[in-house]
Amino acid sequence: MDIIQAIIIGIVQGLTEFLPVSSSAHLIFAQNALGVESSLAFDVFLHLGSLIAVLWFFRADIIRMIQAFLLSIGDIIQHRFKEGFYSDPYKRLVWYVIIATIPVGLVGVLFESQVESLFAGALYVPAFFLFVTGTILYLSQRMNSGEVDLSNLSLKESIFMGLGQACAILPGLSRSGTTIAAGLVIGLDKEFAAKFSFILSIPAILGAFVVQLKDIGTITDFNALAVLFGFLAALISGYLAIKWLLELIQKRSLDIFAYYCWIVGMIVFMGSITHLF
Repeated sequence: MDIIQAIIIGIVQGLTEFLPVSSSAHLIFAQNALGVESSLAFDVFLHLGSLIAVLWFFRADIIRMIQAFLLSIGDIIQHRFKEGFYSDPYKRLVWYVIIATIPVGLVGVLFESQVESLFAGALYVPAFFLFVTGTILYLSQRMNSGEVDLSNLSLKESIFMGLGQACAILPGLSRSGTTIAAGLVIGLDKEFAAKFSFILSIPAILGAFVVQLKDIGTITDFNALAVLFGFLAALISGYLAIKWLLELIQKRSLDIFAYYCWIVGMIVFMGSITHLF
């Protein structure tokens, strides 16, 4: 993989990790189109770039969540967790994110081999699930915007979005699209649904990064410059994708992404079954 190819794939990763169009599907499509195969080291740094992008964008919230988590541990030690939990929305948020991450962790551990086989399969698999992503997005935009936000978020809504994230482990099923749609279905405010979706992605991306990182010591042959430029491309494009989607969802619907998923999914699906790709 050369530097130009690395930048292209890094941009694809950064944009599609946070836009509701499925990063897994687009990475498979991009690598097939460019005729390259991603290395473990490259994948690790792509995830690191996406992780830094979301951490930096929500840095103020992340700092407050870390502080709230440490305070809640103190509350547990002093046997006043319940009182502190209900008085501070960031204490609730940090624990809800932890609990909502459990489903995707369980799916990743229990069905790792099955999921890997789907990623290694024919292109019509991610193409089909990309079409499903578009349908989920389109239907969710027909829902009335709810009033649930940080001040009144409950465990029920958090777990429902966590289940959506667990489903999105399938190639082609967008993580951000599925979780945002789940939030809208269960009554979250549009902007907060997107924000909670992005924050919920942090432990999921971190988990993928750690799982891959443990094997990176076995890699001896990789293009360090390509890895660096891919990382920077994923970081910058990921940050811009978050910023754009949060601005877009306040003013307009996400129907454009539904149409995009349908079109791309159909093109790749038809191309794969007729052996054009």
